[in-house]
Amino acid sequence: MSVLIPIVFIAFLLISGLRVLQQYQRGLVFRLGKYETTKGPGLTWIIPVIDRMLMIDMRVVTQDIEPQETMTNDNVPVKVRAVVWYKVINPERAIVEVANFEDAVRQTALTSLRSVMGQHSLDELLKEQEKLSSMLGDIIDKVTEPWGVMVDRVQIKDVEIPQSMQRAMAQEAEAHREKRARIIKAEAEHDAALKLTEAAAKMAHMPMAMELRRMQMLTEVGAEQNTMTIVMMPSEFVSAASALVRLADNATGKSG
Repeated sequence: MSVLIPIVFIAFLLISGLRVLQQYQRGLVFRLGKYETTKGPGLTWIIPVIDRMLMIDMRVVTQDIEPQETMTNDNVPVKVRAVVWYKVINPERAIVEVANFEDAVRQTALTSLRSVMGQHSLDELLKEQEKLSSMLGDIIDKVTEPWGVMVDRVQIKDVEIPQSMQRAMAQEAEAHREKRARIIKAEAEHDAALKLTEAAAKMAHMPMAMELRRMQMLTEVGAEQNTMTIVMMPSEFVSAASALVRLADNATGKSG
């Protein structure tokens, strides 16, 4: 019986010191409060009572940053939401160098987000979100690098602006669309006038072209079901009237 008790005690110590780490975990071993080593995934063993193991998740962590109210460079109040993806690359630093690295990363992202948004205008914030997200990621990564944490990506996912500013932007966009529509219509009328002028110049030298155009017009009018009465005059009458007008102008000029 006296031999069995030490054997049971030793077996208990051996079993109590066993630890199993997953593939995505690392175990930091502290011996009497001092960092000793980092254990990899699989079955490992530590000295009971003397050693203490902290397990660190090495996978990418998604951190949702709560909305931050800030003022843009052009004095527009906005509320911005962002998401940060990061992972631990040095477990020893993540535990020894900073207390609660997860909260430290979140607070760094919050302050950096407000700082970056305050340095840019509303137009830049709305149109260049990818660029600002990349800039924000670089800033956060420089802060967290000494902690053994690498920022994988930062993405601005939502930008809220006041209702009054939204109405003003909608009115501005509507005015731009109306301006563009009027310019396009004016350009179309200008092109049409040029084409009509060219057509009139060619018809003036080709009387038969005028006759063909008149016949085409009659065909188009006749295709419609209407009660319109059209009185046709030969083109010679129009030419004669034009000649009389020119003679009258010449006579007036000579008498003057």
